[in-house]
Amino acid sequence: MSIVTVQLGQCGNQIGFEVFDALYTDSHCPQGLCSKRENEAYQASCKERFFSEEENGVPVARAVLVDMEPKVTNQTLSKAAQSGRWKYGQHSCFCQKQGSGNNWAYGYSVHGPRHEESIMNLIQKEVEKCDSLSGFFIIMSMAGGTGSGLGAFVTQNLQDQYSNSLKMNQIIWPYGTGEVIVQNYNSILTLSHLYRSSDALLVHENDALHKICAKLMNIKQISFSDINQVLAHQLGSVFQPTYSVEGSCHYRRNPLGDLMENLVPHPEFKMLGIRNIPQMSENSLAYSTFTWAGLLKHLRQMLISNSKMEEGIDWQVRPPLSGLPTLGKASLNRGLHFNMSIANLVILRGKDVHSADLGGFKDSALYTSWLEPINAFNVWKTQRAFSKYEKSAALVSNSQFLLKPLDTIVGKAWNMFASKAYIHQYTKFGIEEEDFLDSFTLLEQVVASYCNL
Repeated sequence: MSIVTVQLGQCGNQIGFEVFDALYTDSHCPQGLCSKRENEAYQASCKERFFSEEENGVPVARAVLVDMEPKVTNQTLSKAAQSGRWKYGQHSCFCQKQGSGNNWAYGYSVHGPRHEESIMNLIQKEVEKCDSLSGFFIIMSMAGGTGSGLGAFVTQNLQDQYSNSLKMNQIIWPYGTGEVIVQNYNSILTLSHLYRSSDALLVHENDALHKICAKLMNIKQISFSDINQVLAHQLGSVFQPTYSVEGSCHYRRNPLGDLMENLVPHPEFKMLGIRNIPQMSENSLAYSTFTWAGLLKHLRQMLISNSKMEEGIDWQVRPPLSGLPTLGKASLNRGLHFNMSIANLVILRGKDVHSADLGGFKDSALYTSWLEPINAFNVWKTQRAFSKYEKSAALVSNSQFLLKPLDTIVGKAWNMFASKAYIHQYTKFGIEEEDFLDSFTLLEQVVASYCNL
């Protein structure tokens, strides 16, 4: 089954390019540590998901590019074409001459309705090329105007027009220090609208990605391209093919459906995060060896201590004892900064993958009391190595990992709202104070729900 990717705004288009490039590079990597037949099946499965029939032997990304300024989409199209390995479709792009000026309301209330027909037609053409549609993967930022405002509008339209298809939004959480003065407003409006129309929000925090570039990849002058490559690697490690069941040689047909089924057991909880191990520069990799036991021990501790990378993990954090009453658990969690999970999916790729012991992730103390570990934990595997790593593990988790950043963003937005700062920039494009209050109410409910796990 195929996934149609919708890239929105500067951020969405730059990340989209890196994602397709990472998927293509990995699926055509000669040293996949598996037989030729397995490698061909893996390539075919990746192609079915993300690329459509070739034009002159070059695979075409199943994607629609949308931006309100032409500069980034033009760069993205030509970068893909120049790679000579894959490209975007000739008619897969919609752009205008005037941006959204970092104003969510302008993206949502002006650009959205004005260009709705053109954008939805492009998406429909892309859908028609799929034999079978798994769903939509929508890449956007939260802080600006086009990605966030227009992104929320397009997601709502997809929900109306393709109500039976799954929608997963990849959203980029802005730097805490801030890029845009109104980023907290844009963020709460984006999140609250997506919570109503999307099936899952896959969140990446710029601060965490930046740290990975600095500490694990040893990059001195970090660019957005470096950050986007780390992000693309993480997404690839989740979306590339894995076997459907233990011991099978058939790859999963419906990656989005399987992800949702495993990770979103209730519509109140749809925030997902990704952690990867190992992540390192080529130079460090030459001197490193990995065991499944070591990788999984670190990955489990990254989960429970809410660490985004393997460096600087807090090894003091422990899950509460299973016997404690829920109240005891809750207060203990806060004291220890223990990160409670609703559901976890571990994806293992590489050598001797069947020997990996995942018992540590089946501990009921890691999960909320209303789900048994047998329902809350899943594992996907393939012997095909991913990217340059002989063994690698990814963890997609629905947990309390975003509580603090979400609470902070809602708090900052509320403080600005209480003093009516910049509200006029939104009301003049039809977003009323009432809409802000609705957003605050919805997100405070989300915070409370995750808090009470």
